[in-house]
Amino acid sequence: MGQELPEARQNLVKRVATAVFGAPKYLKDPSLFHKMSLVPVLAWVGLGADGLSSSSYGPEEAFRALGSHTYLAITLGLFTALTVFIISYAYSRIIEHFPHGGGGYIVATHMLGERAGVVSGSALLVDYVLTITVSIASCVDALFSYIPKPFHAYKVEVACALAVVLIVLNIRGVKESISVMAPIFMVFVATHVLLLLDGIFTHTDRFAPLAAGFHSGLSHDLSTIGVFGIMMLFLRAYSLGGGTYTGIEAVSNGLQIMREPRVQTGKRTMMYMASSLAFTAGLLFLCYTLIGVRPVEGKTLNSVLADALFADWPMGGVLAFVTIFSEGALLLVAAQAGFVDGPRVMSNMAVDSWLPHRFAALSVRLTMRNGIVLMGLASIVLLVYTGGSVSALVVMYSINVFLTFSLSQLGMSRFYIQRRREDPQWMRHLSVHLVGLILCAAILAVTTVEKFAEGGWLTLLITSVVIGICYLIRGHYQTVRKGMAQLDEALLDFPTSGPVNEAAPSRNDPTAIQLVSAYSGFGVHTLLSILTTFPKTYKNVVFVSVAVIDSGSFKGAEELEALERSVQEGLAKYAALARRLGFAADYRMAVATDVVESVVGICKELGEEYPRCTVFTGQLTFRLEKFYHRMLHNETAFAIQRRLQWDGITTVILPIRVSV
Repeated sequence: MGQELPEARQNLVKRVATAVFGAPKYLKDPSLFHKMSLVPVLAWVGLGADGLSSSSYGPEEAFRALGSHTYLAITLGLFTALTVFIISYAYSRIIEHFPHGGGGYIVATHMLGERAGVVSGSALLVDYVLTITVSIASCVDALFSYIPKPFHAYKVEVACALAVVLIVLNIRGVKESISVMAPIFMVFVATHVLLLLDGIFTHTDRFAPLAAGFHSGLSHDLSTIGVFGIMMLFLRAYSLGGGTYTGIEAVSNGLQIMREPRVQTGKRTMMYMASSLAFTAGLLFLCYTLIGVRPVEGKTLNSVLADALFADWPMGGVLAFVTIFSEGALLLVAAQAGFVDGPRVMSNMAVDSWLPHRFAALSVRLTMRNGIVLMGLASIVLLVYTGGSVSALVVMYSINVFLTFSLSQLGMSRFYIQRRREDPQWMRHLSVHLVGLILCAAILAVTTVEKFAEGGWLTLLITSVVIGICYLIRGHYQTVRKGMAQLDEALLDFPTSGPVNEAAPSRNDPTAIQLVSAYSGFGVHTLLSILTTFPKTYKNVVFVSVAVIDSGSFKGAEELEALERSVQEGLAKYAALARRLGFAADYRMAVATDVVESVVGICKELGEEYPRCTVFTGQLTFRLEKFYHRMLHNETAFAIQRRLQWDGITTVILPIRVSV
């Protein structure tokens, strides 16, 4: 009765988890990758929304920075649209030459070296946390534009609740979360096309006064602040509107979730995103100037614009509300890009040992749950710290975006210089990346200097801390790797003598079940420890391994098949070694994302097949146990031991000493 209660409780927890987070994915489904991948339109929703939504706050920040010199807004809109296309074209080249995703981190690592890579990766991680934070904060600002001021005190609480909702949606799966949000995206596109076209075609009579105002404003400024003053004013507004370009890199970072052929899908998605962003941002500047929009306390400029344009429409108030509500909702969709791409950057860095390896792990729903939760919690902390201030967050956001942009453009410039003998069009591609580099570096410099005291310092501090932590983690893993290499050198060619035992394992003989990963000195050391610790005790040895599906291997059916073959070959080597040592040997394997669950299931089956069995596994042991060892190295052995011993199967953990 006592055992039935815990099992009933576990079943209830599983049912609740499935209802909230979705059902586990079936790894053997031949159409799994096709079902989970995104066609260009859905990719435009999930990743392009990050870029398109920046039109909700980027143009406003730039327009406000002009102050009374609003005649420059038209030129600013043209430059903004041109910059969108330049950066987008540059990232299309990155998609073409780095088709496995990773964007700025992969480009910087491959073309500028590991140091530039970790700087770019760390900046991207902070950037994606800020993507989530600024998108949610802007969403709340837009929604609260139509809510009475007494309720504005609850903005931060609402923002945190929305962050939790997004965490849950993304743990369910990327495609599932994007499908839920697709209607919001389409409503935004429809209402904003209507808003912008109405602003232009119903105010054509204002174009002549607008041109005259540009001429008079320019003449006045030339006589007062001069050409240099106008240029600096324009550059400042252009740079502070850098938030408009945030999110352009999201498509190149998220190529892993694109439908095959990925490069074509990614480039088409980039075209959709660039065209929609350039159209929306450029025309917003024109409408701001045509209508003569001025800031109103408690409202965004876009909500002021919508109220003015739809005032004479039937049910104009409702239409204005739907327009700005869809804008706020799209900003929530844009936060999705942080949850899609942020954990993928973390997984790439984890594979390269800059971050704990557990961030490369996939959940049973094939999502990077650890990264999703960490990104979500970090965004909640920033929401609380900044009080949900969009102005402060956009400054923090833009600095890291353009740090990554600059490194990416520098890396691609070097790429084409190196390929100048192979690519006849290298000069044309190089010129685009050099122009992109100059623009991005200028925006980065101006934003950092101008806004350093207003939050820029915090971004630089957080990014520097992340970089420092990455170096500490990498140093630890390198030291452990050296110790493991010594084991490989000493034990992989372990000599044996005596006859080879070709007999099949007998059911009634004492059996050692050894849990292994790849064929290595670590596994051989564990096998020899079993023989020396329990001499002449066991007649059979059965090796058990799980082909772990992580973000590094989850790229397509071919990669999964290669992983399965590799694990099977390693198991065959272990079995051959055990037979040379005189044991009857066999092996079992599974393909899964959850090692503990899979190993426990296999061992329980083997326990029925070989009643006199003991399970053995190795665990790294350090001379001085530090608090961070558990974060950097999994506790899988102990989790398996607890589960198996509860089921009545004796499990022994053998220590493998590594000096760190």
